[in-house]
Amino acid sequence: MMGEKAPITTRADYPAFYPLQTRWMDNDVYGHMNNVVHYSLFDTAVNGWLIERGLLDPRNSETYGLVVETGCKYYSEMGFPDKVTAGLRVARLGSSSIKYEVALFRNDETTATAEGFFVHVYVNRKTHRPAPIESHRRVAFQSLMKDDT
Repeated sequence: MMGEKAPITTRADYPAFYPLQTRWMDNDVYGHMNNVVHYSLFDTAVNGWLIERGLLDPRNSETYGLVVETGCKYYSEMGFPDKVTAGLRVARLGSSSIKYEVALFRNDETTATAEGFFVHVYVNRKTHRPAPIESHRRVAFQSLMKDDT
């Protein structure tokens, strides 16, 4: 039905989390976090999660994900000095692409302050052409798959 809002996600909707800290410079002249910072937090959470699990070495991995699409919905304000926890899940896993869904939770709140998506296409470092997602990454990504049941 048009005009109906989808429910805001909660921490229970995400299988993995990545802690983040806002910075003084994240606040804009209106006193809250500038919308461009949300995208930076998405990028940091996804790549931080990959690096911590040995799935990405930014300088040496033969393949890596390039961002081809992002989006965000904003529900409430946050800003420095809030602590942020990013909830991570995978909405779609293709042969060379992956769509992450990321929710940002302010301090200890259980509902998302913002939620968005982030699409990586894996490419070969030398050719910059799409490359299949390797099995070790695929297994890790499957652990983040969204449960639609």
